[in-house]
Amino acid sequence: MKLKGKAWKFGADVDTDSIIPARYLNTSDHKELAKHCMEDADPNFVKKMKAGDIIVADKNFGCGSSREHAPIAIKEAGISCVIAKSFARIFYRNSFNMGLPIFESTDASEGIKEGDEIEVNPSTGIIRNVTKNENYQAKPIPQFMQELINAGGLMNYVKRKVA
Repeated sequence: MKLKGKAWKFGADVDTDSIIPARYLNTSDHKELAKHCMEDADPNFVKKMKAGDIIVADKNFGCGSSREHAPIAIKEAGISCVIAKSFARIFYRNSFNMGLPIFESTDASEGIKEGDEIEVNPSTGIIRNVTKNENYQAKPIPQFMQELINAGGLMNYVKRKVA
């Protein structure tokens, strides 16, 4: 399964409050959270992006609080994955727990420009910039982590295993 979409660029140290502002944390409705995804970083982001698109950022994406709302908002908005030079550790784990694929690649972060068409192969970690005809390498997602993502996150994965 390849992830395909248009790149949306963000800088370094995008914190969880930029991803989903605290003023919206009074809801657990995933669709409501998605309406406000990246709102403080780009107020029109949700209106401009399309399902399948990809966020590409610099270093330390997802820093700040440990709120699970951040990867939920990104995933529910329709973003297929996030590529960054690095991720805050708790955001990294929360992303997989919520079923959001993320990829670390300095070359991709630096080489991809906003609007580039991107394809990502989670099994191999190959990120293809279709626009520039360039390939970058990220760490492939291990099989057991792909199972979490394919199940829609840790809770769904556990429910399936128990059933």
